[in-house]
Amino acid sequence: MNMKNWDNKTTEDLFKSILKLKNIGETKKFFRDLLTEEEIIEFGKRWQAAQMLSKNISYEEIENKTGLSSRTVARISKWLNEGMGGYKLMLKKTNHYHSLLPFAKRLR
Repeated sequence: MNMKNWDNKTTEDLFKSILKLKNIGETKKFFRDLLTEEEIIEFGKRWQAAQMLSKNISYEEIENKTGLSSRTVARISKWLNEGMGGYKLMLKKTNHYHSLLPFAKRLR
């Protein structure tokens, strides 16, 4: 199996398992066993950055608030704008979706 391709039988099984989690307690337990504390914190910061980008908050403010690098914020912005739609989908589902301006015009 080519593990360089992220969309494979192994990750499909992981995603199906995540869908079976019923509440925040189960989710915390599973993700804490699956990931390091640092990875969980990093994912949280990336999600926070996506929320802030959807509110048209500047890269500089996002970097200052989250501690993420400008490169990471730019990558999140790219995936928010041109990715598979996962960020936008979750922003809508969690009522964090705001009118997204074209990020190419954003001051960095």
